[in-house]
Amino acid sequence: MKHEPAPSGRQVSGCRVLYEAMMEGSRWYADWSINNSRVILRRRWLLILLTLPILVFAGLEMANAQDLPQIIGGKAAYAPSFATMQMFVVSLLIGMVAGLITGCIGAGGGFILTPALMSVGVRGIMAVGTDMFHIFAKAIMGATLHSKMGNVNIPLALIFLVGSLAGATAGGLLQRTLYEANPALSDAFISLVYVFILGFIGFFTMNDFLKSRRERADASAHAKAEITRIAQRMQAMRLPPYVRFDFDVTPGGRQLSIWPIILSGLVVGKIAAIMGVGGGFVVFPTFVYLLGVSTFTTVGTDIFQIIFTAGYTAITQYAVYGFVFYTLAMGLLLGSLIGIQIGAITTKVVPGIYIRGFFAVTVIGGFLNRLFALPAALNGAGYTEFSSTTVMISDWLSFYTFFSIVGVFAIWVIYSFIRGIPKIRSGELDAQQDSVH
Repeated sequence: MKHEPAPSGRQVSGCRVLYEAMMEGSRWYADWSINNSRVILRRRWLLILLTLPILVFAGLEMANAQDLPQIIGGKAAYAPSFATMQMFVVSLLIGMVAGLITGCIGAGGGFILTPALMSVGVRGIMAVGTDMFHIFAKAIMGATLHSKMGNVNIPLALIFLVGSLAGATAGGLLQRTLYEANPALSDAFISLVYVFILGFIGFFTMNDFLKSRRERADASAHAKAEITRIAQRMQAMRLPPYVRFDFDVTPGGRQLSIWPIILSGLVVGKIAAIMGVGGGFVVFPTFVYLLGVSTFTTVGTDIFQIIFTAGYTAITQYAVYGFVFYTLAMGLLLGSLIGIQIGAITTKVVPGIYIRGFFAVTVIGGFLNRLFALPAALNGAGYTEFSSTTVMISDWLSFYTFFSIVGVFAIWVIYSFIRGIPKIRSGELDAQQDSVH
């Protein structure tokens, strides 16, 4: 299929193309999360078996906090010296809201987890480590079937992992170095990264929502292009050794030097380790636009790398240094399993236009949360001297703006879900959708 350039009347900016690609990756990651959640809930015995030790340990912490042994994540490390039921309930609610976003919107809701945990008093580095551990637990417990993973090219995936694991190591080292130098500096760094990423995604999403009745931007057509020019240059690079892939897409497959793949993995792994995310929204544009890998192969490789990158990062870069709060991780996991199911069902009773609008507002809420948290973090790091009044107001706005937005979203989704239960049970909605198709 020959690539046709975008119409000259409406040229697509690089930022727009990047945004579309990031959102496509986020949608694939959400689909993987939804499938994993369904698998996990079907294996309830496995869920109980794996979460029970964590909950028992949390109970022991609450009952006898002063006599904890010197263990990973215990009092000798940077983890909180004990857990409380309030902490667990908060993590359960945060995980549920993230699940609602993933299930209802069909895009990754994990972007709110680290900002939310930081807002309730968890240090940034521990929020990142806990979020990554929760992702790893979901990946292992779900063990999504190969048929749902797309076409995984094992050589391509393994070469990518060489870079991603090295990048995760660098990202984890950077996080720990900043934290040991100054915890407030670490928080400020994490907040800045989220400000840029969520600001970029949030305002593009809001712009799309406001223009929702117009035809999709040319980027959508661009996103379906066979291969970009920069990817053609990458694949024309003569720098052995090489790896071949996409045999089902192109006769004889495509060939690419391993070095761009390793460098791409390095960037993805570093971002994942810094933000505490799976990296799906970065992998997709990197593979499709930069390396010229088909979307089918990209999806499978992305899911494959998430399991290993998340596991390696969570354990070797955070858990062994005491930067994983296990009680909160289990709360996030359980809450997200519930939220994803409710959110996925709610899509049957809520018009898509409202869902897109809420997604835009929620992302911007996360952006504002980290933006307003910066004055206190920068003051603590010694880089600014904002007045105590300014810091107090910023902290107030950071907390209440964010939780008001996600709270309203959660209440609206749950209310819509409850109202739609009679129609869902009667099969009326399914019949309506079948008639539309």
